Amino acid sequence: MERAQRKVLILSAKSEFREGDSVEVLTEENTFRGTIMPGRERFLSLKLNNGYNMGIEKDKIKEVRVINRMKAVKEQKRPARERKSLKCIAVLHTGGTIASKVNYETGGVSAGFSAEDLIELVPELSDIVNIKTELVSNMMSEDMNFSNYRKIASAVKKQAESGVDGVIIGHGTDTLAFTAAALSFMFEKISIPILVVGSQRSSDRGSSDSAMNLVCAAEFIRQSDFAGVAVCMHSSLSDDKCAILPATKTRKLHTSRRDAFKAVNDKPIAFVDFVTRKIEFLKTDYHKRAPGVKSKDVALQDGFEEGIGLLKVHPNMSKGLFEFFTGSYKGIIIEGTGMGHAPTNTEENLPNFNILKRFIDNGGVVGITSQCIYGRVHPHIYTNLRRLENIGCVFCEDMLPETALIKLAWLLGNYSREKAVELLPKSLRGEITERTTAENDHGI
Repeated sequence: MERAQRKVLILSAKSEFREGDSVEVLTEENTFRGTIMPGRERFLSLKLNNGYNMGIEKDKIKEVRVINRMKAVKEQKRPARERKSLKCIAVLHTGGTIASKVNYETGGVSAGFSAEDLIELVPELSDIVNIKTELVSNMMSEDMNFSNYRKIASAVKKQAESGVDGVIIGHGTDTLAFTAAALSFMFEKISIPILVVGSQRSSDRGSSDSAMNLVCAAEFIRQSDFAGVAVCMHSSLSDDKCAILPATKTRKLHTSRRDAFKAVNDKPIAFVDFVTRKIEFLKTDYHKRAPGVKSKDVALQDGFEEGIGLLKVHPNMSKGLFEFFTGSYKGIIIEGTGMGHAPTNTEENLPNFNILKRFIDNGGVVGITSQCIYGRVHPHIYTNLRRLENIGCVFCEDMLPETALIKLAWLLGNYSREKAVELLPKSLRGEITERTTAENDHGI
């Protein structure tokens, strides 16, 4: 009964205080003073007077006393100046933390999407390029789907046709690499750089990587002749360099490190030195902006087949999974073990083999990748793999499973089934390296 009364008390008091209010929070054991922050359902988030944040379980709160109400603060923003001598880039916002910050006076979180907001967050940008901004969406990246890719691509196309010199896409990090791959396939022709940029740590933290990633992306657009889609993120734990990573060969390899993104079975296109602002190219075969080609020359293919699945192989895998995938999708990417193995060989697992064969015979497409981070699949090393090739499984060389998923969905959304099977094992946007070398086998 006592716990229920406390819950009623805090819920009834909810309308009496709001984010930004200075309050005193009483629990059975302690009293805390601070500023109300945006919080989760079960917790009251408080910025303490010593500057630290804490979460207090609402069930444990006896009373919340308002000391001072939040006052509206008119922020003085640095105007977005336009200089004719500077290139113009468009910054598209899709969500995430890259353009958000906490106002420590009010305790509230603000997400600004105007050029003024961005320059307030990263003042250096106004000395590098002229900025245009557009809010495409405001969502967590795990909620992205193919319709969002089309929306982003449409915004990029519009900005390119307006004459901008490049585009930066602010994106949540969790599925950033998927979006980069999708955009790479969608743009058959694009004559400006499109950099997908994220932030592993929010802008209100002293260790945030957002400003440096944005500055390095802007510098790369300003100085280089690169055209096409790439990723720009920290290359190490230090605030020294950002890596420009190939859109179809990049994977998030750590949950929280600032250098979480690495090129797999490949190397970065370039490094941007944050201190000197110099660019060091590691590749020479990147797509370049052709002299005289206007940014308006854009060719976009934005079809995606929704019925595509990614099936990860594991021990004790029942035929029910194979039946579900082949009954639900038009195409499957199998993330096999080693060089592309799947449980299809023993008497117990032979039904899995027959299910895949029937699926392919009926018009389904099966691509084979590896759950190993580095290396490539190959159908001719083991007899078991030859059996999969013989029934029509397509071995995708050293393509990342995530990239293969996006590629197959894009192929089936724009081409016939036969053409998709033909193009899946061929490199269209650098998603397959010709051969594995010691240099690219473990990244750089």
